[in-house]
Amino acid sequence: MASFETIIYEKKEGIGYVTLNRPKSLNVYNIQMRDDMYAVLGAIKDDSDIQVVIFNGAGEKAFCAGADLSEFLTAPSPVIARRVRWERDVWGRFLNLPQPLIAAVHGFVLGSGIEMALCCDIRIASNDTKFGVPETTLGIIPAAGGTQTLPRVVGRAKALESLLTGDLIVAEDALRMGLINRMVPREQLLPCAEEMAKSIKARSPQAVKLAKQAIHRGLDMSLAEGFEMERRLCYQPSC
Repeated sequence: MASFETIIYEKKEGIGYVTLNRPKSLNVYNIQMRDDMYAVLGAIKDDSDIQVVIFNGAGEKAFCAGADLSEFLTAPSPVIARRVRWERDVWGRFLNLPQPLIAAVHGFVLGSGIEMALCCDIRIASNDTKFGVPETTLGIIPAAGGTQTLPRVVGRAKALESLLTGDLIVAEDALRMGLINRMVPREQLLPCAEEMAKSIKARSPQAVKLAKQAIHRGLDMSLAEGFEMERRLCYQPSC
C-alpha cells in the first residue's frame, strides 16, 4: 500500500478507507493533501477490488476544519491561490468515482471539509459534529463546489442561509435538514459506516454503480429524460 504524508489509505475486504491525517492541524486541507488525495482517488477509481469507500478524519477534534489558511494567505493573490487548488482537479475526481462513497465525519467539518463530505454519496456524523461554510466571513466564496453541492443536498433556502451567514450547523440540525443521513454517538461512527459499507458491498457491484450513476446524472435532467436514461442503463448487463 502506498504511503502518503497527509492521508492514510487502506483496503480491507473490498472496502477502501481514506483517513485525513493531520490531526494536530485539525486535518485542514493543504496543497500536500490535495496532491495525496488526487493520487489516492485515481488509485481507487482504477481498483476493481474496491466496492465502497469510507472517508474519515484522524484525531478527536475534526474531520476537516477547512483549507490551510497559512498557505492560502501567503499566496501572491487570492486568484493565484484559488488556481493552485484547481491545478489537480480533486473535486472532479471525487464526483467521477463509480464506487459509493461514505463520509464518516466528526468534530469540525468546515469549508473544504464540508465540500469533501458533500462529494460523498452518504454522510454519517457523530453527535458532536459542527458543519459550516464560513468563506463569506473571510471575504470569499467556496471554491470546491460548495455553492453547487449544498443546495442539491439541502435545498436552495437552507443552502443560502448557510452560505450567506457562515453560521455553524450542529449535528441535530444537519440531520433534520437532510445534510447527513445518520447521527450516531462518536464511538459508533466508524462501526456504523462499516456496517453500511458491508451492506452495500453485499449487493451486485455493477447494479450499485449503475444506480449511483442514474441518480447523479438524473438530477440534471428533466423527469422524462431521467426515465429514458434509466431505461438505457437497465439494459446494461447487470440488469
